[in-house]
Amino acid sequence: MSDHYLVKEGHCLAVFNSTHRVLKAEGLLKDMGLEILLIPAPRALQTDCGLALRFDRQSLATITASLKDHDLLPAYICHLQDGHYIHHHEEETNDHY
Repeated sequence: MSDHYLVKEGHCLAVFNSTHRVLKAEGLLKDMGLEILLIPAPRALQTDCGLALRFDRQSLATITASLKDHDLLPAYICHLQDGHYIHHHEEETNDHY
């Protein structure tokens, strides 16, 4: 089965370096009413904690700013494009898509 079954084109994934941080970020963003989903990280991402937060690309700037304000920035953010995960650079996370 493909790793992409929970991730579609237009989704972003925030990947953290610890389970504690990803769970804390999930709670914060859900408390803010943002639409996110905690999912098993796709194998292609080779994460330390095995979890990622999935969200729509349109929410990228809002989610990044919220995480930054609470010192919870992920190790990296990527999105699925043409079957491949593309990493975002820090300056891109401030752009509105």
